[in-house]
Amino acid sequence: MKYVPRVALFLAIPALLFAVPWWLLVYTTTSGSSLWIGSAVFLLAFLALPGSMILGHGRTHSDTAAVVGDTLLGTIWVLFSWSVFGALARAVLIVAGVEDPVRSRVVAVAVPAIAAALLGWGAVEARRVPRIRTVPVPIAGLGAGLDGLRLLVITDTHYGPLNRRRWSERVVEAVNAQRPDIVAHAGDLADGPLERRRAQVDPLGKVEAELGRFYITGNHEYYGDAPGWIEYMTGLGWQPLHNEHRVVERGGDRLVMAGIDDPTGVTVPGHGPDLAAALSGADPDLPVILLAHQPKQITDAVKAGVALQISGHTHGGQIWPFHYLVRLDQPVVAGLSEHGRTRLYTSRGTGFWGPPFRVFAPSEITVLTLRAA
Repeated sequence: MKYVPRVALFLAIPALLFAVPWWLLVYTTTSGSSLWIGSAVFLLAFLALPGSMILGHGRTHSDTAAVVGDTLLGTIWVLFSWSVFGALARAVLIVAGVEDPVRSRVVAVAVPAIAAALLGWGAVEARRVPRIRTVPVPIAGLGAGLDGLRLLVITDTHYGPLNRRRWSERVVEAVNAQRPDIVAHAGDLADGPLERRRAQVDPLGKVEAELGRFYITGNHEYYGDAPGWIEYMTGLGWQPLHNEHRVVERGGDRLVMAGIDDPTGVTVPGHGPDLAAALSGADPDLPVILLAHQPKQITDAVKAGVALQISGHTHGGQIWPFHYLVRLDQPVVAGLSEHGRTRLYTSRGTGFWGPPFRVFAPSEITVLTLRAA
């Protein structure tokens, strides 16, 4: 019985996502056999969504089912969002005196056309090599020798059921072309078993950064094999920051690169965020750059006097207007923000999770140029 509320919620959300477009595009515009056929299509899609998501992201890890479920989820989200706008447009047409069937047909054509265009564009955006975004960040206490240091951030690569080995290689080429001093991966490396995803992750071993390559776990590592990914990234030459820090030096000046686990890590013995442990033994006079997967970890970073926290997790919302829901859970969705003396940079992510679409939330490879302040 304790699982009944979860199951009910699991079914209620897709029911709402399908009900609105069904009402707008089928119920209000068709009749007779067309109504029954349209309703049957929506019902089958509704049943296919939770089934394919369970098969794809559950214990069986069926990549085919995951692709079907993820694509269906993204499609119905876009169709639902624009059906809401379509319902509003329909109300405006009623007030304007436009009669049926013209009123309903106009909306029934416009909504699917807009959704299809956005999904096509979103699919291209999700699969492209991310744009380079350069952001200057003033760091209090940064020595002259470190002024201008280029810290490149990738995050939320989410290597998954769609084989993106070639995309991974092209991302590495784009990263190396920026000639970064430091490269950081801020978590959510991959989804699914390590043995299935390692071929997509392997190109990261060719990332070049003179002062270090650092990696932290995101929440998705803890849905699989986080310790395994930490070990694997170590084998590729990266330095996992598992509640620990390293000191970076250039031109006689130093800074602290620290990293903490994602809060989901408490489900694994010996894991979970511990900022005190991460900064233990660090020189308190040195500026601290902290890798923390979720922006809401900024609360502890502020208390610890961290100069800059780098996060991902939000994907910038990934598919508009989902960012409004993300904002309910996180203090920031994307970009550079100030929290007292601590700055937070939240990346929109380098890859995508689940639905293979990005709508009004482009991916990014970020070059943070540290400046003495």
